[in-house]
Amino acid sequence: MLVPPGRAATMARELTSTLAAVSGQAITVDGAHLLGERAALAGLRRRGTVSAGGRCRLLPTADGWAAVSCARPDDPLLLGALIGDELDAVNPWPALADWVRAHRGAELLERAELLGVAAGPVRHRERVHCPAPMTPRPVEGLLVVDFSALWAGPLCAHLLGLAGARVVKVETPGRPDGARRGNPEFYALLHHGHESVVLDPADTAGRSALSALVDAADIVIEASRPRALAGFGLDAEAAVGRGASWVSITAAGRASNRIGFGDDVAAAAGLVAHEPGSGTPAFVGDAIADPLTGLTAAVLAMSSPTDGRGVLWDISMTDVVASTLTTDPVPRTSQRGDSWFIDSDAGPIPVAQPLSRTPIGPAAESGADTARVLESLRIPVP
Repeated sequence: MLVPPGRAATMARELTSTLAAVSGQAITVDGAHLLGERAALAGLRRRGTVSAGGRCRLLPTADGWAAVSCARPDDPLLLGALIGDELDAVNPWPALADWVRAHRGAELLERAELLGVAAGPVRHRERVHCPAPMTPRPVEGLLVVDFSALWAGPLCAHLLGLAGARVVKVETPGRPDGARRGNPEFYALLHHGHESVVLDPADTAGRSALSALVDAADIVIEASRPRALAGFGLDAEAAVGRGASWVSITAAGRASNRIGFGDDVAAAAGLVAHEPGSGTPAFVGDAIADPLTGLTAAVLAMSSPTDGRGVLWDISMTDVVASTLTTDPVPRTSQRGDSWFIDSDAGPIPVAQPLSRTPIGPAAESGADTARVLESLRIPVP
């Protein structure tokens, strides 16, 4: 049993306590359990230098270790461009590992940022402080427009929905949420009760409807680099200027070109366990940067300036993870039968298996609510 450094589970539990207080107990989830919900539903377990989901690996570099993700259909092609060689689309890892082993982490990171690849060296970062929430506010009845995908942003939207907000999920025809291809129970857990809208920003009418939808929103959630949003004609500063809260979730902040997913971001930020003796790093949890960031984003979205001004929350997933790290020694563990315990001054603490809530119902099909949502907001239907 490997125990990770820091206080990720404790921080997650503290964040959900804050959400419960602000929402009047409408949100009663346990943050520590949220970290393992996807793993519980999909039956995922730790796999050492391979992520629980299998799409990210820890690879030795010339000067340490790096986390590299190969999660998207075009990633083998992009990673081939990164190493200057064609990769096997089915199993790109052997050739990729050979290249990474011969190069320094800084060179990997530079090429990854240039090509839009999710990869970076594993570095223990100094503990940072994430944006602090402002005055708590109820979100019941507010309109949340969610452009995000996968886990972090949708978890934020899910929690706001539990607190009574109206959540509209927006996808484009060419890029539906990749999580729709994943575990259907997990997708339903995060998206049940949300309305689904599909609009095409390449179409003039669709672009206009997107802009009008953002204008109507009280809270906007997105997880794209600013230049990608500009290509959609969406302006965060303008939305904030009229009083909206804009939640921007990126791998390393809006000023960075880096992209990342939950596993590679967490490992690169330094949240890895180490095998005793060899010191080989191992992944912690399942894409743990995602639920940590989603919880953080929800707490921030449920706060605002007292004078009614808008606010842009620039949330770096890397900083969220780094904020959980401490210099405290990692506790020892012990095993009794099939159960594991963490040894503490107060006695042994049992290690719980991943748990998940049961989805209340199905998620809406992509685009199922487009016309109804736009009509309800008096926006012309493309």
